[in-house]
This record gives sequence, C-alpha cells and structure tokens, in this order.
Amino acid sequence: MPELPEVETVRRGLAAQVVGRRITRVEVGRERTVRRTSPRSVIDGLTGATITAVNRRGKYLLCPLDTGDELMMHLRMSGRLLVVPTGSERPPHTHVVIHLAGQEPHELLFVDPRTFGEVVVFDPSNVATELPELAKMGVDPIADGLSGKQFAALLQSRSRQIKAMLLDQHVVAGIGNIYCDESLHLAGIRWDRRSDAVTPREAAKLHAAIMRVLGEAIEAGGSTLADSQYVGVDGEGGWFQLHHRVYDRAGQRCLTCRKADIVRVAVAGRGTHFCPRCQS
Repeated sequence: MPELPEVETVRRGLAAQVVGRRITRVEVGRERTVRRTSPRSVIDGLTGATITAVNRRGKYLLCPLDTGDELMMHLRMSGRLLVVPTGSERPPHTHVVIHLAGQEPHELLFVDPRTFGEVVVFDPSNVATELPELAKMGVDPIADGLSGKQFAALLQSRSRQIKAMLLDQHVVAGIGNIYCDESLHLAGIRWDRRSDAVTPREAAKLHAAIMRVLGEAIEAGGSTLADSQYVGVDGEGGWFQLHHRVYDRAGQRCLTCRKADIVRVAVAGRGTHFCPRCQS
C-alpha cells in the first residue's frame, strides 16, 4: 500500500497539473470504486466543478472544489492516479476517468487492479458522518507538523508495542510498514519495545528518524517495490527503495553494523524487518 511519501508524491504531481481546472465530464466504470456513495453521486458532484487545491491527510488525497464539496481519493493496495492527455490509451483497470478542461485537455485516471481504492465526493462540514475514519485520524508528521515534544507525549500516553502504535492511523497518520521499519532501525529501537518504556533520549532519536526518513523518501518520489503498483501521476516510479536499510532485505547483511543479518518476523500478518544487533 502506498504510504505517506508515495501519497505526498502523488499530491505534488496532482497539484502541479489539476489545480484551477474545471471538470467537464466524469466516467465511472466500476461501481466498487465509488461504493461509499454511488456512480451518480460522484458524477454529479464533480461535473462542472473546479479543483481549487490538492491536500493530503495521512494516506488520503483531498481536493477542495469551488462548489464547497471535496473530492477524496484513497489508493489503498494497488491504486494509481495518472494524468494523461485526452485520448491517450487507458491502462487496464481504469475505473474512474475525470476529464479536465484546458488549452490542452487532460484526463485524470483512477487505476486500481484490486479495487480496494476509493473515490468519494463529500461535504467537508459533515466529514464525521461521511468519512468518519478521516475525522478520527491522528497527527500527520508532514501536513500538520509533529514536534519532538508532541511525539514524546504520544509515546508516554500509551503502553503498546512501538511498531503497532506507529502504524495506528488514529495516533500518527500516514506511516506504514516500510517507513516504520526504516525509522525504527535508524533510531536503533526494536519493533516490540513498549512505547511508554522508550526513554526521552530514544524518543528524540525516533522522532528525528521518522522526520528524516519521511523527508528523504518524499524527495526520492517514494518507494516502488517489485510487487508494487505504485507510480507517480506521470507514470514514473520512486527510487527510495534503493536506500532501504532493512525493509525487504531479510537474510542480507545489515548496512549499518555490517555484522548481523536482517531478520524478518511476521507480526499480526505483517512482515517486520530489523537488525538484531543495531536495534535494542
């Protein structure tokens, strides 16, 4: 699933190409993609509207419209958003097409082989009812800013495995499996430490690691793995995977200590990667 850096990369690409453009027509080819409402609701809610901004909260893309409504798009497991010239060949599994006016008309394609992703038009004043999971999201380290003091308080307010806490979108929004493993490794903290047992010094190191890893991953356009569908709106993949120090490197020598091999364990159905020597 695309995580914060990937979705932020998509957000930046969209912002450069769709803000200020009027939606002339909408096609919905797979009802599951608009399952939260209906094809007609999405078509009527978007047609004739102008996109005024492209924002992000966690892994959610949010596009305010000049009608007062907002367009929400979530990529989930395999979703992609592509901006292409009108008339371009559409990839398989293109489920929603948003036609954009302009001197050179374009189409915004929502492509999703596994159809877990969503496209929704909603009233932001009623977000708690229409998108309750969005209303309950925790702090976004990039969009909201997350200070070291705030982060330390979050850790101390809970007694949970540190990785489970970081992946809880109600606590910290946007961090997923890749960047959690990478951040914990950079900070030298094992995934199964209790959050309230992390010392103030360790909390400061982990906070700095999270901000550094997320920032560097965004600048690299995210991570495109061998089994991933993720690409930016231009169809190009990211390259932060070339800088992974633990994720997807099970059995390989740790790049930090160069004395131990990376271990992968399954925790709640997820693969967790860490160095048993560097992380304690």
